Amino acid sequence: MRFRIGLAALSLLTSGDMLAQAKRVDPPVIPVGLDAYRLWERWPYQRIGARAYMRSTYDRSGGNEGADASHFLYQLANDFNVSLDVEGPGVLYFARYNHWHGSPWHYVVDGADHIIEESSTVDPLHPAENSVFLPERLFPNPLTWTWLLTRGADLTWVPIPFERSFQMAYSRTHYGTGYYIYHQYVRGANLSRPIRSWDTQSVPDAEVLALIGRAGGDLVPRLGTPEGNADGVQERHGEVTLPGGGSILLTRITHAPSMLRALELSLPRKNAVDLSLARLRIYWDDRHAPSIDAPLALLFGAGTFYNRDEREYLVKAFPVFVRFDAERVYLACFFPMPFFHSARLELVGAGGADIAGIRWAVRYVPYRDPPNHVAYFHATYRDHPSPEPGQDLLLLDTRETEGGGDWSGHLVGTSFIFSHRANLNTLEGDPRFYFDDSLTPQAQGTGTEEWGGGGDYWGGQNMTLPFVGHPAGARSALEAKDDRDKIESAYRFLLADLMPFGKNARITLEHGGTNQSTEHYETVTYWYGAPRATLVKTDELLIANPASEKAHRYMSPDASPPYEISSRYEWGVDTLDGREVFPPHTDRGRHIKGTSEFTMKIDPRNLGVMLRRKLDYVFPNQRADVYVADGHTRTPLWKPAGVWYLAGSNTCVYSNPQGELGETQHIVQASNRRFRDDEFLMPRDLTEGRRAIRVRIQFTPVNRPLFPGYPVPELAWSEIRYTSYSFVLP
Repeated sequence: MRFRIGLAALSLLTSGDMLAQAKRVDPPVIPVGLDAYRLWERWPYQRIGARAYMRSTYDRSGGNEGADASHFLYQLANDFNVSLDVEGPGVLYFARYNHWHGSPWHYVVDGADHIIEESSTVDPLHPAENSVFLPERLFPNPLTWTWLLTRGADLTWVPIPFERSFQMAYSRTHYGTGYYIYHQYVRGANLSRPIRSWDTQSVPDAEVLALIGRAGGDLVPRLGTPEGNADGVQERHGEVTLPGGGSILLTRITHAPSMLRALELSLPRKNAVDLSLARLRIYWDDRHAPSIDAPLALLFGAGTFYNRDEREYLVKAFPVFVRFDAERVYLACFFPMPFFHSARLELVGAGGADIAGIRWAVRYVPYRDPPNHVAYFHATYRDHPSPEPGQDLLLLDTRETEGGGDWSGHLVGTSFIFSHRANLNTLEGDPRFYFDDSLTPQAQGTGTEEWGGGGDYWGGQNMTLPFVGHPAGARSALEAKDDRDKIESAYRFLLADLMPFGKNARITLEHGGTNQSTEHYETVTYWYGAPRATLVKTDELLIANPASEKAHRYMSPDASPPYEISSRYEWGVDTLDGREVFPPHTDRGRHIKGTSEFTMKIDPRNLGVMLRRKLDYVFPNQRADVYVADGHTRTPLWKPAGVWYLAGSNTCVYSNPQGELGETQHIVQASNRRFRDDEFLMPRDLTEGRRAIRVRIQFTPVNRPLFPGYPVPELAWSEIRYTSYSFVLP
């Protein structure tokens, strides 16, 4: 909401006065914890003030050592090998382990150590086929799944909120591979509920379990039902023949603003495979390019509609399904899709014969919230017939989408074909996602099938679960029934663990363990995006640059002299086949062991501020108390903003003994990747209404060895560059 104030009065107000007198503007509610499932219809709503991070046990050298397993931040004891260490409030939304490896796991929530186990832990040489997470009442299905059904992984989507800190540690380290997704929030973000520490009373609600258990069925009300009538559901349906070499309009909806809640297609079973490559295109509000433009099979999570073993469900996911009966195949998509003027849906043939008997239906409801609260649904298709050696596959770059520019929204999934030849070895590739100009991936995984919810290439077997799946593809080329059976696909959908961005997103996937695979990939990236920013870059301080330091009133009594660093960010391998892929670059910075202060410009409309720091990651466990004051006052009135902490360093400890019960190892590994971008979220109550803030960093060293008995290296806070971004409601 905008407000006006007289110019004369405005000239008398300090930015602090403006903060006191401004009327508070609330962005959309962010569903937190189990609310992210209960309020799943809010999938399209902006998450202003939320950030997502995906950490893992990946090989710090950029390679694929141990299949990206067992690289730990540090070890406190032989049975306490830390893989994740976070300070500040947040929620762990997802964790994936290879089988039961690492169990018992330590979940240390705000200092309280909770032991989480898998029931195979007692005798890992003879794992329990019907294994479960323990305590089972805290980790029930379908929020958790274990290796028999996932074909190789233990997965948990149970939200674990923490108010101050969270650590995860493995008791055993043999093949200790895993990745974890957590969210952190600006203090003052519009959360659906306060964050309260997880404990042994935090039993997931039966209604949430029942909701996820409905995957594969109808998830939204129909016209004529009490719920549908209350929601104002409208329906349209029809039957068409798709010309092999042309396109056909399904419908154009102008009853708006509305939210498309269900999209359904069905066709004769005998034509299912022929429809795999036909494309669905959807244009929102007569935009010049379709926001959804993808082959139907990949769009609905399958990769192909070839049903090798006559299953009822090829895909039985929460937002989409592909179901067969004796006569027909049924496709359904339940991603909520808002639009404000019109929605145009059309099918495009893939060549070949015409396909008759295609039935379609849509359901939509009125949209009654402000238009700047939501983003358009997108499904962006990319074909990668010849992956470039040494370079990640680019699945999405919003800076190149529909005219480019700024986009805000969130990543909600991927569907991908990773081989047309039933080659599973290409699955060693890691996902790497970059948001809002970061050069460090905020999301770094351990492998392609891990991203798809499996382990060890799923053992070549197929599976389909609410948020992950490997629905198509034979175990090997030799076992394939025909060429269609060699199409290998997987999907990963993000709901509670979605990944917000406020300016841009670059979604990439390594092909093979070192980007050397020559397989033909095809990918669809599911995301919500609005063509406007919710995160605005406002200032940048270059440390060791005299002009920039002076302009930002940088001061640090004990800062080191400027020094040069020649290094790399954490991307792929440095060299491939004797060719340098990612050469080092040089930058300048300082390190401190006391305090530093500087002033950063921010947008007075801000709903909180994100401060990003480029740093030298050679210094371990960099931790500081952060204070904020008005940027225009001569005598700062400091207020605490929180703790800025980055666990680990470019040196990790590797422990991957051969046997299930092998003794913990203490192998020190230092990578040549010293550059890293890290983020701190400034509280809204300390930034809103101000045009500038004064920031004070107070280094608080963490005097902890890499493992017991190992020397503690030099400790310091590294500064190369600070960049300020303001969260705004567009």
